[in-house]
Amino acid sequence: MPSAPVSVVVLAGGRSSRFGADKLAAPLRGTTVLDHLLDALPTAWPVVVVGQERATRRPVTWAREDPPGGGPLAAVLAGVAVARADLVAVVAGDMPEAAPALERLVAVLTAAGPEVEAAVGVDDEGVPNPLLAAYRRAAVAARAALPTAGVPARSLLSLVHVEVPVPGREAHDVDTRADLDSFGPRA
Repeated sequence: MPSAPVSVVVLAGGRSSRFGADKLAAPLRGTTVLDHLLDALPTAWPVVVVGQERATRRPVTWAREDPPGGGPLAAVLAGVAVARADLVAVVAGDMPEAAPALERLVAVLTAAGPEVEAAVGVDDEGVPNPLLAAYRRAAVAARAALPTAGVPARSLLSLVHVEVPVPGREAHDVDTRADLDSFGPRA
């Protein structure tokens, strides 16, 4: 059975306030945090990056949330509006090791019945992350008509979903320089 077409929405519009600089541009193993993630994604999956345009090694389509800086839920909706595949993998751009988890999440959602609208990653502490998930595009797109101002991305957890354990670094993001150091050498 051929796999369903998949698009990826990468959220890259945060302020990096705890990091103190643009964390997506921070060096990690000979590239940047963002490019480390983009390089690891399956090449057959088109990528939409939501945020201010920047140079990337992989060709991507750019989108911007409305209003710019409107938060993660607005960014997810902006990316899904551009994505064309029926399944959309969503990931925060500061999760450099998340690509293998996205592949598993897509596989779980593909195998689930049509009533399941999402497969959501759950970290080692048991916390589900709506920004590490695979969604049926139509289920997320239907939310675009609802107000997003002040609505947390966690509201996506109201979709019918299955939770998938995502162990270790695959579920970790870079919020601080110590977080970045935990991913290994920067150069």
